[in-house]
Parts: sequence; structure tokens; C-alpha cells
Amino acid sequence: MIFQLKSAALPKGTKKQLATLFIVSSQTSTENAFISGSSLSQLSNTAQTQINLAISSERFKGATGQHISIFDDESHQHIVVLGVGQIKDAALTARALGQQIASHCKQYSIDAAAVLIDDAISSSDELINHIVIGAADANYNFEAPYDSKHKQNSKKWATDRARTLTLLLPKTPNATQKNIFTQACGIAEGIALTKHLGNLPANFATPTYLGKVAQELGKTYDFKVQVLERKQIAALKMNSFLSVTAGSEQPPRFIIMEYNGGHAKDAPIVLVGKGITFDTGGISLKPGLGMDEMKYDMCGAASLLGTFKTIGETKPKINVVGLIATCENMPSGGATKPGDVITSMAGLTIEVLNTDAEGRLVLCDALTYAERYKPAAVVNMATLTGACIVALGHHNSGLFANNDDLASELQTAGKTQRDTAWRMPLEDAYQEQLKSNFADLANIGGMPAGSVTAACFLSRFTKSYPWAHLDIAGTAWKSGAAKGATGRPVALLSQFLFNRAK
Repeated sequence: MIFQLKSAALPKGTKKQLATLFIVSSQTSTENAFISGSSLSQLSNTAQTQINLAISSERFKGATGQHISIFDDESHQHIVVLGVGQIKDAALTARALGQQIASHCKQYSIDAAAVLIDDAISSSDELINHIVIGAADANYNFEAPYDSKHKQNSKKWATDRARTLTLLLPKTPNATQKNIFTQACGIAEGIALTKHLGNLPANFATPTYLGKVAQELGKTYDFKVQVLERKQIAALKMNSFLSVTAGSEQPPRFIIMEYNGGHAKDAPIVLVGKGITFDTGGISLKPGLGMDEMKYDMCGAASLLGTFKTIGETKPKINVVGLIATCENMPSGGATKPGDVITSMAGLTIEVLNTDAEGRLVLCDALTYAERYKPAAVVNMATLTGACIVALGHHNSGLFANNDDLASELQTAGKTQRDTAWRMPLEDAYQEQLKSNFADLANIGGMPAGSVTAACFLSRFTKSYPWAHLDIAGTAWKSGAAKGATGRPVALLSQFLFNRAK
């Protein structure tokens, strides 16, 4: 979807082509529709009369999801009045409004439209952000990058009709509004890429494919990108990572992306993404029901690539490094077995009690690699534990951190973007559950507090820098009729970087 930001000059149509305009109506406490006078005053007398008649006759009450259509012959405008109900949270209302507009455009094949933003919702500039992201989210349509011959084409990402939505402001957009708009468009692009990569079947979104996507982002936005293959990974002594891929015929990849938008001496933010492109559980095989959704086990990596697309579109003044450890977790005669002991890049030995706890095994080596950048902070994203879904459901990502300031920054960024995270405990007492008789630590700590012990495992490899872990197992995708990747936590991560860049 193409977005534009302009001052409020209403679009004019012709006899052959109507101009589509969206007006916002809220609902007062008395359940009457309300449209601000500034919006109505810009319409023709004919249009104003039709809208006022619909309100006075109670045919339109401004309820959530309700709409009326007016065809104004005088201005050749197709005016759609959308109800947003009683406004309790202006940002969420704006997000829902964007979704309504995009859904309406898709349903009625509207290729170009404008929405008039004024005090009908709120005067907050942040609403620009939420309308753009909401509209882009609803406009998303998965388009497969393969044909009948099963050829991959990594350049063909998630697209839909080239619809144009123009946001009309009461006055000429100021610098702050333009910046918010640019950032919102960038986040929308990043979310679309993340959703697309997550939705791809695992026979196409392989580790090799993710490496190609990273390289193409590098060419497009001038990032420095390295894609390491098995021999190079082995030379780094990333034996924990390689133990996960031992049963797969798909070769692993370790992807390194660097963006230098800040000063040369500024310590970078390092983002680390879990990229298990398919997770059978390995020898600790998962139940068959719903296993197809394990193609989403690379959504941490997908969100990193999406965030780098946002970075490329917005160019924040900050240095960012992205690290992706990507492979498959498959059972075979060569696969790692429960009870095997492996040695991580950090030198810690790990007893693998359950091969389905593989995400932490690839992440720990990536987190050790991150030390070489002497980072200002490290944030990893991973669909790590089903236990996090039990704890938090599908609304909040789980947030674990060894630094209070970093945790607060991430929570604030999530609240701003409505991509929220809830902080979970990370106490030494939980480390007791990871004790092993045969190695420095075990890769699981039993049923109790499963998401916490997983984070405690990762914390053993992050002692030299401020670190946070986002467990996105409950937020990275949806099941059922709405099955598909959500694009989270691209918005949270992007806002975190924007805030740091200030």
C-alpha cells in the first residue's frame, strides 16, 4: 500500500472517476454519532445534508464497524463515513480505523482513497503512525514467491494491489508529523516482509533462502552482509548451533548484517534472531497435530530481517548489528540425541536432555558471537517456549532482561506501538533447575517456569553486556481461521531503535 501525507485539500473526482474520501465518526456517551464541524465544513452542502440526515434519523450512530456511503454528484466524491465507537484509547482506535479503511478498499476494489484526520479522534500526531500501520496490516495479502515449477524468487515479497491512501491533515504537515509518517511507513514495510517470510512454507524459506534475503536487503540499502556456511560456523566453534542441524540435509547459515548510521565510535545495538526454519523437535519428536505451524519457528529471524528493512527505509542515526543463526531441527541417524553433551562457543558444556529445546542451543552461540562488537545492548527475539503462551497468552511477548533500563526502554517502545511485552522474572533461584550431573548445564529445567528457565539458560551467555530476550512464541503468529504471521515484534524493535537514535 502506498501512503501519502498532505494538508487537507479534499480530493475531487470526475464524472468518470469518483474520488473516495473517508470521514471519521465517533460515538458519544448518549450513543449519538459525532463528526467534528471542521470535517463537515469541507464537504459540499449536498453531502453535509445527506450525512446529517443519516445521523438525525439514527440510521447511523457512529458505532464501531458501522459505515454509510454518500455519493455526491456535486463534487464527484464517494464519501464513506466510518464509525469508531466510543473512544477510550485513541491509538487503538486509530489502528482499528486504518484496518477498517484498508478492508473497505479491498472489499470494494478502491485503488485510491483519502482519509480526513482531525479532532474527531484526537489531535495527537501519533495517530498518523497507527492509521498507517493499521491500514498496511489489513491490506497485507500473502503472495507466494514460487511457481508451478517450484522455483524460488526471493525478490517477490508480500504485495497487494498498489492502493494509495492519502492522510489529510488540517494544516500543512510539520517536521514531527513528517518524521512520524516516514517511520510508520518504514515499520509497515518491515512488518509486511516479516509476515511474508513467516508465512512461507519451510521447503522454500530454508536457511539458504534467508541468507539470500539478507543479501538482497544489503544490496538495496547498503548494509554490510556476510552469510557464513557450515565450515565457517564450525571454525568459530559454534558446536551448540551445529548440534541442532546435525539431523537435517539443509545446510545451516549464520547471517551477519551491519548498519552504520551513527558515529563510527558508537557502540552498536545487536539484534539476534532465532531462525529454525522448521522444527520437528528432532529425536524428541513433536506431536503431529499442528506441526505444520513449526514453519513459524523462524519468526525471530524474520522479525530481524523485517526490522532491517525498516532501518533501510528510515535510516535512523544509530549503529545496528543483526545476527541470525538459522537451520532446521530434524530427526535422522545423525541427529543429536537426548543425553548427548556438546560444547558451546563460550566453552560451556551442555547436556541436551530434550532436542526440542533447540532454540536456546542456536541462540547461545550467537549471543557469544555478539560479544565481539562490545555492544551497547543486545536484544534477541525467539519463538522459544510454549510455556510463555501458557503464562501470557497471545497479547504480550515475554520480556526477560539483565538490565532494568533496557527492559524499561523495550516496554515503553512496545506501549508506543501497541506491540506490548510483559516483563518476566530472571532470578538466580531458577538456575538450580538447569543443573546437570554430566555438564556445566542442561538445556531444560523441567515443566515449572519453562519460559523462565529458558531465559536463564540464555543469560549464562550474556554476562558481558546489557541483554534482553523477547519470547514471541505467543505473538509471532496466529492459528485457526486467521492463521498467519503477525509481524511482531518489528514495531517494538523499530521504535526502540528510533528512541535510542534520538
